[in-house]
This record gives sequence, structure tokens and C-alpha cells, in this order.
Amino acid sequence: MVASFSAPTDLHQRLDLAQTQVNRVLLGKPRQVRLALTCLVAGGHLLLEDVPGVGKTTLARALAATCDLDFQRIQFTSDLLPSDIIGISVYERDAGTFRFHPGPILTQLLLADEINRATPKTQSALLEAMAEGQATVDGHTHALPHPFFVVATQNPLDPAGTFPLPDSQLDRFMLRLSLDYPDAEAERALLGGSDARDTLAQLTPCLDSDAIDTLRAQARAATVSPALLDYVQALLAASRRHADIRVGLSPRAGLALLAAARAWALLHHRDYVIPEDVQALFVEVAAHRLIPGQGSGRRALARAILADVAVE
Repeated sequence: MVASFSAPTDLHQRLDLAQTQVNRVLLGKPRQVRLALTCLVAGGHLLLEDVPGVGKTTLARALAATCDLDFQRIQFTSDLLPSDIIGISVYERDAGTFRFHPGPILTQLLLADEINRATPKTQSALLEAMAEGQATVDGHTHALPHPFFVVATQNPLDPAGTFPLPDSQLDRFMLRLSLDYPDAEAERALLGGSDARDTLAQLTPCLDSDAIDTLRAQARAATVSPALLDYVQALLAASRRHADIRVGLSPRAGLALLAAARAWALLHHRDYVIPEDVQALFVEVAAHRLIPGQGSGRRALARAILADVAVE
């Protein structure tokens, strides 16, 4: 039996409608859309790693329009400076003071396009803001808008001129996923349909900042049983003793997994988490946090851990 929430049911209907609306733009990717909304509701940040032209930017724009969030896009390049992201203080001679000119990071949904093409110093400026929820310029701290959600992209097949994110910075992303190519049916509908920009322009908000705050509070309140905590701990422990993994999952990875599982349960209209929620998310939450040995793939290792650990 599905437990009911104390909040109005129309909020969950609006969440369902948000998924439906984004799926109208990003054809044939219902799981990826649900994962992206899960990340937003869980209060995390999302890393999309895929080849160009599969809909990464479209997904970010559709989420912003559907959730009524302010949107900014930064095209990361090797000459991008931290001040180009955070902002800069400019001296105004008439007033005799410095005035802060905010950068594009002071938005609600930020698309960091090809994040690995910026230098480590510039990457760190963004990732620090993601972790702290604030930006500091000339000793003054500026709170970021709420909610603050980063969707970063990178192309895994073109390493020339890139600066790969260190493992410690990859850990700042709650989920990493790929959109992959559409199936034949979705691709045919895409080729024969209207331009995605026209569809995006027709989207109407289904949620807003207040609704997202309420959904986040509900997700945090979702019940996690002691037996489920045992299961999550077993997954963490298995990653640390696996022969092909040099560095396993940290406690922070376990917290991210639980937060995502709570949000995933919420999207399925439940106020309690079940093992299937953890299993549905484990690869996307865990793979990029694993540091494998030579010749091992992160996603394959995450799947192996999931297969090896039984639910008690």
C-alpha cells in the first residue's frame, strides 16, 4: 500500500506533470528525465557525460522552464577565469566605492557546458560554490539563489585540450549519467517533429521554487529502515574491499545515495525507501566516485558491487 503525504496531493500531480512535460522535449529518455528530477529534488548537482548532440542542453533548459527557475549557461573554455563565473568588484570613481557585478553563477539553474575545458582554477571556483552554496569575492560572501542546481556537461570522447575533473571534484556531483542515442522510434519522432527550440518556448511552469523546497523537505523526511541502512553500509563496505578498486565509496557517497533514494521514492509517490530505490540509483551515484585499478571500468565495477551484495 502506498503511504499518503500530509502535503496537498496536487503538488505530486504537478511533479508528475513536470516529468511528462520534460519528456515531451527530450524524447525517449524517461529514466534520464526522472534521474535529473531526482537530483534536483534531492538537492544535488548533475553531471551529464555524453557526446554532442544528444540533448544535454535541451534537458537543462527544459528543467529550468518546467520548474520556473532562472537559467544561465556558461560555455567553459581554457581562457575562462573564475571572475567570469562568480563576478567581479569594479571601482566606481564617482561613488568612491567598489560595486559588485555578479557573474552568471548567481542563478538558480546553471548549465556549465563542457566543464572539463576550463582550467582547474576555474573549475574549482564553480565546485566550491556548489559545495558551499555561496561565492566569495574580495572578502565578501554572496549567497547563491535558492534553489541552486548545477547541470554540468562533458564530452568523454574528445580529451584534447581538456582538464579532467579530479576525483575529489567529481564527488561534488550527486549523479553522473549519460543520455545515449535515442532509440529508432524516438529518433524518428525527433526527426519528423518540430524544432526543440520551438517546443521549449511552449513549456509552461509546473513547479516553482516554493514547490521544490516543499518537495525537498518531504524527501528528507522519507523513512529509511535500519535494514535499508544495513544494505547501504554493505554496499559501501563491498566497494572498499573489492580487489579491482583502489579507493572505495566514502561516507559522503553513502549520504548522497540515501538522499537520492529518498527523492526517487518521492517521485514514485512513497514516503519510505525500499531496496529497489537504492538499486535503481546506485550506478549513477557510485560509479564516478570509485577509483578503479588498472583496466577496470567504473560503471562495470559499480554493477558488480550491486550484483554481489544481497538484500538481507
